[in-house]
Amino acid sequence: MTDHTLSLQALAAPEGTCYGCGCSHPSGLHLQSHWDADGVHLVCRHSPDSTFIGWPGLVYGGLLAMLVDCHSNWTAMAYHYRNEGREPGSLPRIDCVTGTLNLTYLKPTPMGVELLLKARVEGEVGRKSRVICEVWAEDVLTVTADSVFVRVDTEKLKLKAHGQA
Repeated sequence: MTDHTLSLQALAAPEGTCYGCGCSHPSGLHLQSHWDADGVHLVCRHSPDSTFIGWPGLVYGGLLAMLVDCHSNWTAMAYHYRNEGREPGSLPRIDCVTGTLNLTYLKPTPMGVELLLKARVEGEVGRKSRVICEVWAEDVLTVTADSVFVRVDTEKLKLKAHGQA
């Protein structure tokens, strides 16, 4: 994919306000996920700034969890759109939330290096979908994740969270 291709976030949720991946968050990270040329993985690149330092010279583990969470969620949604033969952004909108987020920190992730996140749905694309995600710092695999994302109606979810349903 070229850098000129719109991200899934821009296509499906240009009004998104998530700190990690929302296009409209005023100070967010604005992560951008795209289909890889292999047609199986979604990829996202991110270069953490010094705000997200953990130990000296290392990326804060909480940031890595957020990157995996956002990118894996978009992976699940992209697979749903593709499974239904629809373009991202077509109606009705597809939304997913995190059911489980399981990360394994394999090696320290260095600051000053562009990170590559690479994710795919493993198994069935259903109401609950399993997503496998990797974080690479250059040619070093630093994080793996095996998580579940759940397709939801976000309006109903919001009402329920506020005790209105």
